[in-house]
Amino acid sequence: MAQKVTKVLVANRGEIAVRIMRTCREMGIRTVAVYSEADRAALHVRMADEAYPIGPAPSAQSYLLPERIIDACKKSGADAVHPGYGFLSEKPAFAQACKDAGLNFIGPDASAMIAMGSKPAAREKMIAAGVPVVPGVSAGTADELAAAADEVGYPVMLKAANGGGGKGMRLVERREDLRDSYERARSEAKSAFNDDTVYLEKAVVRPRHVEIQVLADQHGNAVHLFERDCSIQRRHQKVVEETPTPAATATPELIAKMGEVAVRAAKAVNYHSAGTVEFLLSQTGEFYFLEMNTRLQVEHPITELITGVDIVYEMIRVARGEKLGFTQNDIKRKGHAIECRIYAEDPATGFLPSPGRIECLRVPAGPGVRDDSGTYEGAEVSSYYDPIISKLCVWAPDRARALAKMKRALTEYVVTGIHTNIPFHLRLLEHPEYARGEFDTGFIDRHRDALLAPAIALDADAMTIGAALAQAYRDDDAARAAHSTSISGGANGTMSAWRLGTLARLR
Repeated sequence: MAQKVTKVLVANRGEIAVRIMRTCREMGIRTVAVYSEADRAALHVRMADEAYPIGPAPSAQSYLLPERIIDACKKSGADAVHPGYGFLSEKPAFAQACKDAGLNFIGPDASAMIAMGSKPAAREKMIAAGVPVVPGVSAGTADELAAAADEVGYPVMLKAANGGGGKGMRLVERREDLRDSYERARSEAKSAFNDDTVYLEKAVVRPRHVEIQVLADQHGNAVHLFERDCSIQRRHQKVVEETPTPAATATPELIAKMGEVAVRAAKAVNYHSAGTVEFLLSQTGEFYFLEMNTRLQVEHPITELITGVDIVYEMIRVARGEKLGFTQNDIKRKGHAIECRIYAEDPATGFLPSPGRIECLRVPAGPGVRDDSGTYEGAEVSSYYDPIISKLCVWAPDRARALAKMKRALTEYVVTGIHTNIPFHLRLLEHPEYARGEFDTGFIDRHRDALLAPAIALDADAMTIGAALAQAYRDDDAARAAHSTSISGGANGTMSAWRLGTLARLR
């Protein structure tokens, strides 16, 4: 049965709201933005056809209130809601509230979210569906988890049952550390998710984090769009993703098998829309179900680059009740794509956020470069939300050329007024092990000294010159080309020899 999608309210902010609106505009669908007091001048507000305030800056008083979102739908006449990622995107109660209000929720049914939202319950469903899972126990007391750890063997991983993003997660390498880690994991899970349930899994030593993108319609058809390698993480949160994975064990046969298992997992919960099935890939080629993200994933652009599939477009088609327009055999991938998440944060201080005003901004461009951003020059990076500035993606025929293209793009990226993690990305791409594709989820921790060193130190005179150049860069297009710099405000420290020479001549 066809369902209306003629005006979409995007229940989100930042780069993902902008990205969704772009596809809606291409489809001739009007868009509605919602915004907190901190986001009154945000890019997603400016891009939408209509925009409605929903409360104060804290997300708990604005973006996380379903009633505010639904009220904005009623005021605007929106007939559909796209939740993006984060905020309410994986809240079954919100999906159901939209349905009860007569709105088309562009995502899976609440029942599928519930089935996959509880990780212990999802484990049991995956076991029943024949999907390989990491040995462990769904939940229990400290004594019960200790007994399970003795059975599967150390090291083990404690995880929050109803959460993600690295919250409530603890690696335990010795039996004597289990109880303390258990209490810490419970406390963090309670604080982050209001649920202190913890479960235990056997820790896979130096695994890769490899996920499979799936698409499914409401007629029983489901396909996968190949894999993404998300192993470069800090505090269990992804920083860099690429596809295909450069893992030596990831043969075409293995990826095909992982894809088949991911589709099976989606069908096991009657899933429709876009979703991602995440796996741990061992050094010897075994893979284990980790979780399913029942939403659009942050790193979806690199899958779009290698397949040519607009995932947001397909989500809207599925929400309308249409069938997938292709089968698994129709989907081909070409080349290699990499995504670097550009954050307003300082790697040298442990990736602490760096909120503030973006004084000067110039994003890279050229063949094979895509920058999904939700900000602009003069915008404020708020301390209330995730400090992501953009997702810088590149595509090239092979990995070597993709790495070269990403390095070039990063050196073109100019941001002043705040710190960014651009120096970290450049150091990572230059690291010989990463360049060879030899990495896992512990890569950043093992190479902290090399990757997280402070940016280039500059004296006061150079900083003054940098500030002056930034001003000239804003005022004059010609000055932009001649004097662009990334040192004002202590930001990137990623200057070419030409830029350094310019500074030297001015001094």
